[in-house]
Amino acid sequence: MLSFSSRSTILLALLVLLAATRVSTSQEDSQANTIYDVLKLNGLPIGLLPKGVSNFSIDEQGRFQVYLDRACNAKFEDQVHYERNITGNLTYGQIGALSGVSAQELFLWLPVKGIRVDIPSSGLIYFDVGVIHKQFSLSLFETPPDCQAADQFNGDDLLEGKRVADVVLQSKMATPRGTYDRRVQAAVM
Repeated sequence: MLSFSSRSTILLALLVLLAATRVSTSQEDSQANTIYDVLKLNGLPIGLLPKGVSNFSIDEQGRFQVYLDRACNAKFEDQVHYERNITGNLTYGQIGALSGVSAQELFLWLPVKGIRVDIPSSGLIYFDVGVIHKQFSLSLFETPPDCQAADQFNGDDLLEGKRVADVVLQSKMATPRGTYDRRVQAAVM
């Protein structure tokens, strides 16, 4: 049987251990004061989101919402458009069910549906834009980019780009240049 002093020593040791665990947990919680901290803690680069985040929320399942001061565009290798409200599901090394982010490919704006990095890191990051996964150097996303105010962005921009792409795909290599130009011009109007 343990003596009173042995029990006191064990109890004191347990209390110290419990307090140390709580301090550690508090430090981890306080490290995630910004959405950039949350990205970093989840193995993602902080430059995925632009400067200008006014607020964010994240729940226990990793569902998050980010609020920007305004819709804006940033330039990496391609142009990226951020809506004022961005949502998604965050897990270690990836964001799924992403909405509010679009990437420009040539003259088309494509919604970014997800983002992931390789674990362990290959130095690449992948953007899921539906039909393809675009890969970029991870170094492009080391710091949050400056974001220029965007004109009102809407689905008409996506639709217009799709109409032009459809005409280009339907055209034949033998189509005379003037006919092709008139088709593209008609699709845009």
